[in-house]
Parts: sequence; C-alpha cells; structure tokens
Amino acid sequence: MSSTTPSVSPPLVERVADWLREQALTDTDLATVVQGCCERLQGAGLPITRVNVVFSVLHPLYRAVGFTWHRGLPLEAHTYAHATDGAQPDYFRETPYYHLLKHEVEHVRCRLDTDGPAGFPSLEKLRREGLTDYLGFAHNFARAKGQGMLGSWSTAQRGGFSDSEIAALLAVQSSLAVACRMAMLSGVAKSALSTYLGANAGERVLAGQIRRGDGETTRAAIVWGDLRNSTRMADQLGRQAYIDNLNAFFDATAGAVARAGGDILAFMGDGFLGIFPCDRSRKESREACRRALASATAAMDAMSETNRRRAADGKTSLGYGLSLHVGSVLFGNVGLPERLSFSVFGSAVNEAARLETLTKKFATPIVASRTFTTDCGGTWEKLGCESLRGVDAPIGVFRPARLQTPALAGVESPIRAANDQPCPARAGRRRGPRAA
Repeated sequence: MSSTTPSVSPPLVERVADWLREQALTDTDLATVVQGCCERLQGAGLPITRVNVVFSVLHPLYRAVGFTWHRGLPLEAHTYAHATDGAQPDYFRETPYYHLLKHEVEHVRCRLDTDGPAGFPSLEKLRREGLTDYLGFAHNFARAKGQGMLGSWSTAQRGGFSDSEIAALLAVQSSLAVACRMAMLSGVAKSALSTYLGANAGERVLAGQIRRGDGETTRAAIVWGDLRNSTRMADQLGRQAYIDNLNAFFDATAGAVARAGGDILAFMGDGFLGIFPCDRSRKESREACRRALASATAAMDAMSETNRRRAADGKTSLGYGLSLHVGSVLFGNVGLPERLSFSVFGSAVNEAARLETLTKKFATPIVASRTFTTDCGGTWEKLGCESLRGVDAPIGVFRPARLQTPALAGVESPIRAANDQPCPARAGRRRGPRAA
C-alpha cells in the first residue's frame, strides 16, 4: 500500500480538462484519449493506480469496448460480444456498474481498506491487489437508454482518495466523457462505412468523396463470386436456413478475399465483388493478381472444409463459382441526391461477372481471363475461347493448373498450355458499362 501523495494541483487538473476538450475537436481514437487522460491526471498529482472505462458501441460484433489503465503498464483493451439472448452476463450483476445502471445513480464509492466486505464480489480482486479506494461512475449519452460510458477510478494510497482528489476526478469526468463520445462517434462512422462499403470505399467517403457524380478510376484485380442454386434454396429452405447458407458461403469466400487484403465492395444477392487495387506497372499488377489468385484458392479450400462439415451434419453441399479478372474500374457515387450508393463500375467489372458464369460450363470452381493470367504469371490450363455478352471479341478462359497448391511465390514463368492459341477476333460493338 502506497503512502499519501502530495496534494493535487487544481490548475494542472484544469489543463487536463482543456486537453480533453481539444481531443473532442480532433480525430483522436479512444485509446489515445483514455491513456492521455490517465497519464496527465497522474502528472497533476492525482494518486490513481487503476482506471477502467467501458463504452457502449454500435458495432456488428461487439456491444461494448473497454480499456483498463494501470500505473506504469501498457493500456489494456477489451471487447464485449453481443449476448445471444440480449441478457446481461451473470458476472456483470456482481459489479458496481450493474448497481449504477439498475438504480440510475451517477457514482458509487467503495472503500477497500476496511475489514468488512468490499460491497461487490468483483471488488475483492482489487482489494487483493492492494487497492484501497474505488469510485465508480456512469455517464448517459444524450439520455439514450443503454448508450453511454461506465468507469472507475481506483487508488492504492493509504487512506484512499481525499475529498479534494474526488472533487478533481469529478471535475474532469465530464470532459473525459465528451472526448470519449466524440472519439466513439468517429470510430462508429469508420466502422459503419467499412462494414457496409468496404475499407477502401469507406476511406474515400470519409475523405470527402460524397457528392453524386464523384468518381475515380483505378486498376484492380477483380474477384467475383457466386453461390449456386440460390433461387432453389430460397424457395425450399426457411428464411433462417437460407440466410445461414449465404453467410457460410460469404464467410468462406469473401472472407478469404478480405483476409488476403482485398476490398469487398458489394454483396449482391447471392454473390460478391472483391478487388485488389494496384497501379498500372507490371510489378503492381502482378502482385495484385497473385493475391487475388491466392485468395481464390484459399476460398476454395475454405469451401471444401465448409462442405465437409455440412456433410457430417447431413446437409447438402454448397456449389459456387469464382472468376478472376483485371482491368480499370471506376469508383463513384450514383443514385438520388439524397440517397447515394458508392459503387464500382466499368467494363472489367461486367466482364468478371459474365466470366464467372463459365465456371458452370467448364465444371470448375475458378476461372480466369487471359488478361489476368498474363499479369499473374504461373502455370494455367486453357479451357477455351468464349464470347461474353457486350464484349467485342471472344476471350481466353483459363483455370489454375494446380488448384490445390498454387505456386505463387517467386513464380516468373509465363502461361504454359498446349492449346493456348489467341482467340479469334469477332466484330461487334462493346456495350457501355453498368454498375455492379
């Protein structure tokens, strides 16, 4: 147990509040706000040993995030998953936070340096760690039920917090709540845009690309995926079973693209569009195509495992197809002035979608265009020359020569296939691009 520290400095505490107000006006993340506040309060003379804060968040995976600061140790981050039944977990009922919410009070103080019970079972651990005093608090954001911040200040100082130290903590608490709320709103915006638009598109929107007609052209390797027999499944299966099938397909395929660093730009019914942006140099195009190919083969492996588990559960296998292409794509905002969609356009996108349908004809999970295989390199098997609707001339269609173990690293060899002859030209008119 530590000895009593010098008295707190009110001017320095006010400087901490000023710093927090400044953070509320900047694009600062939650961890920086919490760590910076705790370090500055310690520097102002406050004898804080442990600080914990928890925030409710709008996130598809988590209901709350939290941070724990210990003097002299790195900041600890925590996430709290959504409960399947929406109920509070049992351990939460044994905490001061549950008391604060249940009774709608703003503060609760628990002395831990007495011989009696700590007041809440969860505080016994803090007592064993040598803490002497605990001040819990709750901040409700905009009177929104269930939306706000919970937190606690703890000390190991002999005799606990003094009245002046508690007053200083209460004085800075509101500024901390405001700064944290603004950081959370920024984080929610980034999370929501990344979740619904994809990381790349979300960054473009946050950077100001928000007006109808705003657009930018870039080169990219394209992965287009589609689930087979989706219409029949929708007719024959119940709503939840059908959605579960879609999510199983997306987890295995689109998930593989995302894990390889690709941007998932859209989910369209039973299909998805992913891209690996690159510049027009040979090196960048080759790297993007190889990452796209690696993601497609990883998706194929993941689907094999998914179907193995489904067979063990007595479920039918999920069929699918993936196409690989490369070309120029246009990012842009389209729609109504008050209801926009950030999407990707261009003939390369349309060609990738039509190319994917050939996985059915050739009974293979992955097909690629000649443009893709030329940029990617490696060993490929030519399947034939095919005409795609809206494309001037037939294109060469290929599949990886070794689907199970594609050799990507260090491969510099060109495409090799016995029947790899250029496709004959065909007169025709290319149709304009459509949105994907």
